[in-house]
Amino acid sequence: MSARSITKKNSLRGEITVPGDKSISHRSVMFGAIARGTTEITNFLEGADCLSTISCFRNMGVAIEKKGDRFLVRGNGMQGLAAPSGTLDVGNSGTTTRLMAGILAGQGFTSVLSGDSSLNSRPMGRIITPLSSMGANITSINENGCAPLRICPGTLHGISYESPVASAQVKSAILLAGLYADGNTSVTEPSLSRDHTERMLQSFGASLSTTFHSDGRATTEISPCEELYGQQILVPGDISSAAYFIAAGALVPGSELLIRNVGVNATRAGFLTICENMGADVTLLNRSAEGGEPRADILVRASGLKGTVIEGDIIPTLIDEIPILAVMAACAEGTTVIKDAAELKVKETDRIDTITEGLRAMGASVTPTEDGMIIKGAGNPDKNYAPLHGAHINSHSDHRIAMAFAVAGLVADGETVIQDSQCVEISYPAFFETL
Repeated sequence: MSARSITKKNSLRGEITVPGDKSISHRSVMFGAIARGTTEITNFLEGADCLSTISCFRNMGVAIEKKGDRFLVRGNGMQGLAAPSGTLDVGNSGTTTRLMAGILAGQGFTSVLSGDSSLNSRPMGRIITPLSSMGANITSINENGCAPLRICPGTLHGISYESPVASAQVKSAILLAGLYADGNTSVTEPSLSRDHTERMLQSFGASLSTTFHSDGRATTEISPCEELYGQQILVPGDISSAAYFIAAGALVPGSELLIRNVGVNATRAGFLTICENMGADVTLLNRSAEGGEPRADILVRASGLKGTVIEGDIIPTLIDEIPILAVMAACAEGTTVIKDAAELKVKETDRIDTITEGLRAMGASVTPTEDGMIIKGAGNPDKNYAPLHGAHINSHSDHRIAMAFAVAGLVADGETVIQDSQCVEISYPAFFETL
């Protein structure tokens, strides 16, 4: 276990790039593996989670090699995966587990998905239920609704599924199984979750569409598919990784940072909307779109922040950024309310608990709720809250908690120590070096 020490800084200046988008990196390997031909991926995120995806598909006979700054996936086609030699080790990756379950449900062999103790404690019933209703033969080996999961051959049927949560992982698992079904499959969400799967599947040749309802719900429908075809993919920088530096640039006095080539897909960019609501000085430059994914350079300058309310349909677009938004809220003037975010409980940690624990350790006023938290900023006008102070932060091996509180350490009095800091390798191996 490693620890990192962070101390208060007076200014941050520079120009950086952040690693490739984690969600897009996962999908580029998965879809490339079941496509015909070669998929060429540039700016692939070589974090632990995405490497778990590569390892799993190599174990099923897919040739994947790194050549210079690119990864080449030589696809086996929709029906070309081979039975793995043993358990498919998904590491700590929920994305690998849930999306691959959809693909494996359509295969003619038995497979077992299992990960580390954290992964194997996360709920998988949310995919087991809809996949089973499609005819998938998928079971929780320990009968607790969690991995390890055993997936046996089954005949898949198209369904219309009403998802109780807006979750890209749930939606993607069903849509991927839908590729192998005997009829159309649709998923209706309370609001549209991130749509990287839909965008990329279309570029690979799948037929799907999304319909928006007057009450805010979104229905995505996919048709069965005989073949997908390899593509060239340039992965944009991950907005979830950029968020830590956007926050740092806004919070540390006298700062100015330029973050290049960041994905700004509207289903992921709710963080930027909340930054605007909080009064952050953030400007998008050089907007473009490649491979269906919008991207831009992001310029951020130090600015005073104010509290806000974060709720409703925007939550799915920024769920991974809530730890760093909570740090920003603790430094803002006024009160920030985060609600409708019960999904935080089923991430790498129960992030309502781990955010609360960390902020309180640094002297912030935070009240956890069933679906979020209430944070009174250090500049709250009706109370004399002290600024944040340094503390020993237990990351609980949650990469987003470690990075969020490293940023908090830049503006806290004294020394902040991030325990188990090596967990950042899951999504941003060079985070501390870049910082």
